Amino acid sequence: MFTATTMTTITPVSETSSLLEAVTDLARLGGNHALSHFRKKLIVEYKKDGSPVTEADKATETLMREWITKRFPDDGIFGEEFAEHNASAERRWIIDPIDGTFSYMRGVPLWGTLVAVLRGERVIAGAIFCPGVDEMVSAAEHAGCWSNGVRCQASTQSQLSRATVLSTDVKFASAPDKRERFSALISAAGAYRGWSDCYAYLLLATGRAEVVVDPVMQPWDAAALVPVIQEAGGVLTDWSNRQTAFGGSVIATNAALAQQVRSVLGAV
Repeated sequence: MFTATTMTTITPVSETSSLLEAVTDLARLGGNHALSHFRKKLIVEYKKDGSPVTEADKATETLMREWITKRFPDDGIFGEEFAEHNASAERRWIIDPIDGTFSYMRGVPLWGTLVAVLRGERVIAGAIFCPGVDEMVSAAEHAGCWSNGVRCQASTQSQLSRATVLSTDVKFASAPDKRERFSALISAAGAYRGWSDCYAYLLLATGRAEVVVDPVMQPWDAAALVPVIQEAGGVLTDWSNRQTAFGGSVIATNAALAQQVRSVLGAV
C-alpha cells in the first residue's frame, strides 16, 4: 500500500531538468514495449476488484522497474501491478505501465504509459505517453509542460457553453452520489466526449479540451497528471478541491473555468 508523506524541500533546478528528461525517456520506453504487444493475442487475468490485467501490463512494469533501479538505485518504486519497493526512500517513482487496459485489450489506441516522481506527497515530474497515437506530454516543476518536444498550454476558453468535457465513464458506477452533479456539468458544457483515461488529460494539457472529471482514481492513475496539468497552466484537484494526487478522485480544468466547474460539481 502506497503511503503518502509530507515534505517541503524545494527541488533544485538541475534535478528538475534531469527528471523531466528521465520521466520522458521512461514513459517512452514503457509505452513502446507495451505497443509491441498491442493488437496481439493476450493472456488476460482479473484482479480482486474486477479490473483486467494482461501479460503486457506486467512485462512493461517489470522493464520500467529495472530501468529505474539501474539508474536511480536509492529511489523507491510504486507501480500498479507489483509491490512497493523501498517505501521509505526520500524520492519515489509511481508508474502505470498501461493506463486504459480495457481500451488496450480492445485494440483502441487511446491508452498510455504514466510515470511520476515524488518527494513525499509532492509530484515533481511526470509524463504521459500514448504510443498508439504517438503523443507525449511531460512536465516538471517550474520547467513547463512539453508536447512531443514543444511547449504546450491549456486552452483559455472561459465559457463553459463552449467547453469540451471529458470523462472515462459517464455512468459513475463507483460514485453514484456524484452523478447528478456531473450530469449538470455536461448539460452546461458545449460538448461531452468519452476520450478517456490518460489520453483525456493529454488533450487538456495541449488545449484540445477544457475539463476532465474522474470520480475514482488510484495514485498511479493520478500522480503523473499533476505536473502535466499544472505546468500547462491548468488546475488539478480532487473532488474536495484539494490539490493532491491522493484524494481518490480528479477534477482537471483549464484555469479560466476552474472555479465555475468546481462550483457546478459541488467541489468548492
